[in-house]
Amino acid sequence: MEAKDKFTLGLELPTDPRWVDIAGKNIEDILVDHAYCEQKAASSSISLIINYPERDKLVETLTPIVAEEWAHFERVVEALRKRGFSLGRKRKDEYVDKLIEASRKGGSREEQLMEKLLINALIEARSCERFKLLWKNIADEELSRFYYELMVSEAGHYKTFLLLAKEYMPEQAVMTRWHQLLEQEAEIMRTLTPRPDRMH
Repeated sequence: MEAKDKFTLGLELPTDPRWVDIAGKNIEDILVDHAYCEQKAASSSISLIINYPERDKLVETLTPIVAEEWAHFERVVEALRKRGFSLGRKRKDEYVDKLIEASRKGGSREEQLMEKLLINALIEARSCERFKLLWKNIADEELSRFYYELMVSEAGHYKTFLLLAKEYMPEQAVMTRWHQLLEQEAEIMRTLTPRPDRMH
């Protein structure tokens, strides 16, 4: 599979090139924000398991993702400490907040589940794209290798959430809504100013 297909994941709007320059100069802030992103990713999958425990495939699929995301959190905290930094306060995630605002409310239980899974897929896709930029551009060689590993992992997670959505809703409905969300996400990206202390 071509790298473009695997690691840009159909995103409508690429990250502003200024972001990686800002991020590379503010690596402490990026690592702190990244740690909380991994924590939230684990929490999101836990929430899905708690709210949909009767969905055996979902529980079976997301349980190892919870463990993997938490392991990523631990590794980011380790990277912070190794560089003399500590885990700072949690920051407001405007990107995720705006995605949640754009998500559909109401509908059937299956439609609600699809929406949650697609929002998770979208966050994983954007994270994958950001990890690719960090892998290719930051000067810290150890962190560069670390972000390559995470890029591959997040690409797998993105696919997993999409496949789960198709498990519980017709594929056409899933893909129609997915493309709508991609367009909404691109508009969100246009309105956000690149921040030196945010992963998204």
